[in-house]
Amino acid sequence: MDIKEFFELSGGKWFSHRTSHHLAFKQSEDGKSDIVIESLAKDHPEVIKLCQHNEVDPNLASCGARVTWNGTMEWDEEKHTGSTVLAVVPDEDNPNEGKLLREMGYAEKAPVAGRYKMGSDDTLTLTTEYETMWSEERLWFASPNLRMRVGVLKRFGGFSMATLTTEIRMGGGQPAEAAEATSSVTSDQ
Repeated sequence: MDIKEFFELSGGKWFSHRTSHHLAFKQSEDGKSDIVIESLAKDHPEVIKLCQHNEVDPNLASCGARVTWNGTMEWDEEKHTGSTVLAVVPDEDNPNEGKLLREMGYAEKAPVAGRYKMGSDDTLTLTTEYETMWSEERLWFASPNLRMRVGVLKRFGGFSMATLTTEIRMGGGQPAEAAEATSSVTSDQ
């Protein structure tokens, strides 16, 4: 599977349940969200704008996505809502790796450019360095309608948070080609 197929398989509405463990405070918390992921073509105006903002030639992008979320965290019961646009820019010599541009980062609410790597096991690894922290997240499909994520966030010389997220596709479904690709991925394991 390549990065474009991964994004296409991720399209749709998802229910997300995340458990975060804050290592410094030795406590865990749960969060729940509804997430909508919409695939965007490489020539979509928002993908082009994001590339230009990051001083990347928009012609080098392979695809993009818009991610919208609406959720709550256990500790504050406040609504956490937002949206961001992503753009994928593969390395010229190895399209399984490259830049992942984000209109807004997950750990900090500012534009960010990270790295992606598609593994031979169809696992997507995202690595992002911010000014004061570093994050790594791994995503994979356990089945066509179940996506898993694990992540770590490191601040000031040590890991400060680890997360496990399960995402269940809600209703609808995915295009037939994407379902077939996911089926072949999960049946090979």
